[in-house]
Amino acid sequence: MSDFVAGDLRDAVALVMDLSLWPVLVYFLLLNSSYLALVLLAAREGSLNRRRASFTDHDETLSSPLTPAVSVLVPAYNEEAGIVASVSALLALRYPRHEVVVVDDGSTDATFARLVEAYGLVPEARRIPDDVATTATVLSVHVPADGRTPLVVVRKTNSGRSDALNVAINVARHELVCFVDADSLLDPDALTVVARPFVDDPARVVASGGVVRAVNGSRVVAGRVVEARMPQGWLPRIQVMEYLRAFLLGRAGWSRIGALVLISGAFGLYRRDVLVEVGGLDPTCIGEDFELCVAVHRAMRDQGRDYRVVAVSEPISWTEVPSTRRVLGSQRRRWHRGLLEVLWRHRRMIGNPRYGRVGLVALPYYVVFELLAPVLELVGAALGPLALVTGLLEPARALAVVLAVYAYAMFVSMAALAVEEFSFHRYGRWRDLAVSVGVALVENLGYRQLTAWWRLQGLWAGLRRREQVWGVMTRQGFGTEAATPSPSAA
Repeated sequence: MSDFVAGDLRDAVALVMDLSLWPVLVYFLLLNSSYLALVLLAAREGSLNRRRASFTDHDETLSSPLTPAVSVLVPAYNEEAGIVASVSALLALRYPRHEVVVVDDGSTDATFARLVEAYGLVPEARRIPDDVATTATVLSVHVPADGRTPLVVVRKTNSGRSDALNVAINVARHELVCFVDADSLLDPDALTVVARPFVDDPARVVASGGVVRAVNGSRVVAGRVVEARMPQGWLPRIQVMEYLRAFLLGRAGWSRIGALVLISGAFGLYRRDVLVEVGGLDPTCIGEDFELCVAVHRAMRDQGRDYRVVAVSEPISWTEVPSTRRVLGSQRRRWHRGLLEVLWRHRRMIGNPRYGRVGLVALPYYVVFELLAPVLELVGAALGPLALVTGLLEPARALAVVLAVYAYAMFVSMAALAVEEFSFHRYGRWRDLAVSVGVALVENLGYRQLTAWWRLQGLWAGLRRREQVWGVMTRQGFGTEAATPSPSAA
């Protein structure tokens, strides 16, 4: 009798495994196929951009009176390691008219002191409008004593990044505002190129986003990345590949079909009047950058306006990525919880034809292939060994299935790397390219499962509505070198 019961139990387990394993495999097939489709769309977009670039003169944009002025907004909290290098690079951007607004969000380190020392800041009496609601108390406003450097530094009580940016929006004097993280460095022409869509289509473009790359390991001189290099540790190396797929290719692909719903807060350009209209960033939302972009789409669609949100693949913002598992885990838990919050807040848009491709394609994609991904990835990782134990799959067949799944994922990563290298050739050393290929081969062997576990923790915390504790991102700084004087300057 016991053998009969045990046999029934084994049959039941095998049935459950059979019903679970193949849907998970199909899911992975669809997931990587969607990545490949975005890579191909991005490649097409990159080809068109290069063709347009051959007819585009940056100097014409720089000298045109129609080029809109930009306020570059920089929230800063305990950023003493790289704040001066970052601000110096922003002030030196090639652009006809721009200002830099730094909001010191109640830093407890020497962030403000470094800025005072570098730029000779003095207090300025200034009335700040309340176009966007804020919760912080502004303590003081400072500007360079020379009266010529277009820099404004605002000190306020600590209230978080979103509220700091809302304060910066109120301080901003120009019609376009660019969000840049304090730990970021921009290429010299980055602002010129990311603003180009506003010049080409001023009536419809309301936001544009640039590419964010990992600066770890690269050579930085006087606040500029002069040579892109792969980092030393495998943890930041794999993040280089992640950023490549997400920013340079994934978002360019979404932009190609008019369904871009995420512009990174590390480098995004918006019309100031549109930001005021939607109330700025939501300080109560963890995924504030995602929420802002979706809120803009929602407002434009609700009003029936003809508009565009675009991504450009040429301008680069370089940012420092986590180099330890503790910091990276905190970041990924926070990101995934933010994803859940944004999708829940805007659930009325999901599958709603009123919101066009954003509602019918982009947001459902984020639900199925982003929000639920860690659940299914971990289920898939567990089903393989269980299938072997229950005898549902023979060892040789199981190995073939696993190799096929991982080979497809590696192929997608290699395709993304090939498109990037063909289009921009960022890495000049063969060694860095070899490391990039190695990353594409190993990132699916442990790292992806680890990040899936962190994301699952973020999803569970969001579902339980636990209080979010913001982790501390320990900065190593850019390791910037001083510029070597030219012989004529000696």
